[in-house]
Amino acid sequence: MKIRKGVSPMGDFGSDIYTITDEEGNNYELEHVDTIELNGVYYLAFLPADMDPDDEDYGIVLLKQVPGTEELENLEDDEEEDIYNRFMERLFSEDDEG
Repeated sequence: MKIRKGVSPMGDFGSDIYTITDEEGNNYELEHVDTIELNGVYYLAFLPADMDPDDEDYGIVLLKQVPGTEELENLEDDEEEDIYNRFMERLFSEDDEG
């Protein structure tokens, strides 16, 4: 499922909240929390901005930028665990420093 975004995460400084529109026209508010570049591909981590953190479906959303476009798409199954672990490693290493 491809997802289109309204604001480029590599663009100008601004809000960390993005409205993501999926292929069926559903809008989601996501807070951009981090970006990792790996082999020329940008992977982005988001948290739902329009969902209660106590909701059982609340959690990190990982998407990647389609090269040469402003579109985002879901990760392939073989990418997901590696990218998730990289984001968690960064998150916890930053917590240890502070």
